[in-house]
Amino acid sequence: MRKLNRLARLSALLLTVVMIISQAAATGARADDIPYDTYNYDYREYIHYTPAAYVPNKILYGKNFTFDGLTIGDFKTPQDMCKSPTGEVYVADTGNNRVVVLDNDLDEVLSIITTFDNNGKEDKLNAPYGVCVSEKGNIYIADSKNKRVVVLDPNHNLKQIVSDPKSESLEEGFVFTPYKVAVDYADRVYVIAQNMFEGIMVFETDGQFTGFFGTISVKISLWEKFWRRLATKEERANQKLFIPTEFTGIDVDPEGFIYATNITDDGIQGVRRLNPSGQDVIKKGENENLGGDLQISGTGDYYGPSQFTDVVYRDKGIYSCLDRRRGRIFTYDHEGNLLYIFGGLGTQVGTFKMPVAIEQITDRICVLDATMGAIISFRVTEYGDKINTAVGLRFDGDEKEAVALWNRVLELDENNELANTGIGKAYLSSGDYESAMKYLKLGMNRDYYSIAYKRYRNNVLKNNISYFLTGAVVLILAIVLFRKYRKRRKGVIDDD
Repeated sequence: MRKLNRLARLSALLLTVVMIISQAAATGARADDIPYDTYNYDYREYIHYTPAAYVPNKILYGKNFTFDGLTIGDFKTPQDMCKSPTGEVYVADTGNNRVVVLDNDLDEVLSIITTFDNNGKEDKLNAPYGVCVSEKGNIYIADSKNKRVVVLDPNHNLKQIVSDPKSESLEEGFVFTPYKVAVDYADRVYVIAQNMFEGIMVFETDGQFTGFFGTISVKISLWEKFWRRLATKEERANQKLFIPTEFTGIDVDPEGFIYATNITDDGIQGVRRLNPSGQDVIKKGENENLGGDLQISGTGDYYGPSQFTDVVYRDKGIYSCLDRRRGRIFTYDHEGNLLYIFGGLGTQVGTFKMPVAIEQITDRICVLDATMGAIISFRVTEYGDKINTAVGLRFDGDEKEAVALWNRVLELDENNELANTGIGKAYLSSGDYESAMKYLKLGMNRDYYSIAYKRYRNNVLKNNISYFLTGAVVLILAIVLFRKYRKRRKGVIDDD
């Protein structure tokens, strides 16, 4: 009997171990398999730890690639990376004065751009800082030290050079030094330039500078205005300059909206979605926080809010921002909800030293590190895939189809407020307002909970209106009869 009991306990222990391993495999990785914390923020801005949405799968250095039978050598302070509409990956290898073109799987080098023919003369790139590719396949290179944007056709032939912009809105002596470049479906060119705080510079297809785009206005409090009036000239000189924010990264979605990252002191909004008029139309979610980590714990460079250095628009309204301060990647949906966080600073595979650019390549998220001279690739886990797919279905209006996915997310992360909100919205659209209230409350979504509550209340009134009316009629009749009875009884008493 004792042997049977021990055997039963051993079997139960083995079954528990198998279940734990299976659960860890389902989430994509165990905690000790990844070199960073994965977490999210709840409605109250408290951290709760989550399964990993993405885990590192490989790291690629320049020396890993060959071209024409020879290694291309190490990347040297690369600063930008982009994916073309046909899938090729372009890396601005700044320190080596070249642009390296890789295949979609990051397995081989397709070409290397160092020079081009400029009216019969060989022209060289000098510290290309940014690169992008238009829908037509034209290559736009921010040739920084040459103070120009070089436009090449798909065969690397020169189409245009954008340089030395002229305008009354530019300060006298302005030196055009482009850092990041993007182009929309109409071939308008958007440039983030050095020391240009007025906004993103816009050039038409003919290369003419037309003005600034998405300027961020600076708000000065009444208290600061008051003290600046009282301060002496020397004191004002030592005070903080109230200048507009400088943009750091840029991307364009298929509809022509510009996603641009910027760094602010408070860190509340580190990314914007700019319409063709340059107005910020991004949605900020329940907490109105699009700034990554708000905590200011730590010391040195680790102190303070996140500093977004680049952004990539992915699909179905999903976009990811790269934080250079802590090396983290923050992903949001089209409503401004924070979906998941991963990444970090360090020396292990999957961490960064100086992350500068982010891109989605097939189903992977890739980050370019300037100090390491490497591309770090992350693959999606089941947890991340279910969230991405569910958010995509909701973006397309298929709330009901997303319910099964959200339920699986809750199995992996029972505290996921977004999953509860997704299920609640599905119940709301199907007319089950009582169930919608339950899940929306768990999701801490006040706006949609109020909608569900109002519809639930109206349904209760509608379904029970006959009882309410009958009760009201009976009550009125009872009051009338009671009053008549009182009058009659009072008359009888008076006669006596």
